[in-house]
Amino acid sequence: MSVSPGGAAGGGAPRVRRRAAFLDRDGTLIEDRHYIARVEDVALVPGAAAAVRRLNEAGIAVVVVTNQSGIARGLVTVAQYEGVRARLDELLAGEGARLDATYVCPHHPELTGPCDCRKPGPALYERAARDHGLDPARSAFVGDRWRDVEPALRFGGVGILVPSPDTPREDVERASAAATVRHSLADAVDLVLAGRR
Repeated sequence: MSVSPGGAAGGGAPRVRRRAAFLDRDGTLIEDRHYIARVEDVALVPGAAAAVRRLNEAGIAVVVVTNQSGIARGLVTVAQYEGVRARLDELLAGEGARLDATYVCPHHPELTGPCDCRKPGPALYERAARDHGLDPARSAFVGDRWRDVEPALRFGGVGILVPSPDTPREDVERASAAATVRHSLADAVDLVLAGRR
């Protein structure tokens, strides 16, 4: 399930399904500070807003899908998570960029049991596709961990790993073999825009 669909528009899904860029949050859009609870700790990754703005200008939906097990662990409250989400929206807006929606898995399998919404599970991507009329098979799945990229294999989209300082080496190796690796979100967006489908 999702705690916050953020940015969801009313009126139903459009008839023509849009392309999307499904982006991870921590380590991809904002600096990964590990279980961020304070809005003052939210800092954009350099170049992230410009990359999102280019997707906006191209008409590609920008959807954040994020695992936030800190909620299940009791390290972050839902209210704190919402504050961080709102701060990210605010920082992007300050640079002329926007997210179309944000979906979050607040669970941890050892604490709350298994779920389909924790990445790489499909539930949040499927929900976003229904909510916003998106076509996952024509979309990109971008993040700094293999779990962010792996859903591309399920849905038939393009998986792009953008390593951060916390990306495990084995994640880079898996993405190099089964998906694509780019060294910045700007480079990933170049690839998304070049592959118009």
